[in-house]
Amino acid sequence: MGTGSDDDERGFFSEVPIRPPAKAKSSKEKPSEEKPHYLGHRDRLRERFASAGPDALPDYELLELLLFRLIPRADTKPVAKALLARFGTLAEVLGAPVGLLQEVKGIGPAVALDLKVVAATAQRMARGEVRGREILSSWTQLLDYCRSAMAFEEREQFRILFLDKKNALIADEVQQVGTVDHTPVYPREVIKRALDLSATAIILVHNHPTQPRSITLDHATTH
Repeated sequence: MGTGSDDDERGFFSEVPIRPPAKAKSSKEKPSEEKPHYLGHRDRLRERFASAGPDALPDYELLELLLFRLIPRADTKPVAKALLARFGTLAEVLGAPVGLLQEVKGIGPAVALDLKVVAATAQRMARGEVRGREILSSWTQLLDYCRSAMAFEEREQFRILFLDKKNALIADEVQQVGTVDHTPVYPREVIKRALDLSATAIILVHNHPTQPRSITLDHATTH
């Protein structure tokens, strides 16, 4: 169970209803405060999403919709724009480590953790979309998937995508995790794992922690 500060920060993924202003007992009393301006904006944005679909909204507005639930008592537009300005794309926002997310004003520990839960769900979905398909024909989608998974990792990873004879994904595995600028690679272990999975091709992926957003992919066959 979260602390009081956590509850106020995210409201346990649910928006807390704002009580309507109490009616003044007499005309001489000070009128109640008006509802926050962002509440009407939230309603309009939801209506646009429902009527026009997600493709009609830019990345910052989709991120706003997500932040509505995580930050129920604040204007989330500047937070969404600050996240995208810092990390680049929606996928890279979700792929950023908790520590870096918290460096953005408006993002506390609870919200940062909630974003990582969303990221894990999105990565599972992306992996499902890639698995079993001919991924070499959708290189951009593959690159987006890899960036969301590892672009902002603080240590260098050596990742392997194992493909079958139709260039469809069999498995996606992180073989080694190294330092900020180095990770060991053992060709014998790579080949052994490829043979175990009956893979006919592999894609080798590694990130560059000293150059955030930078990902290198290399394609090779096993025969």
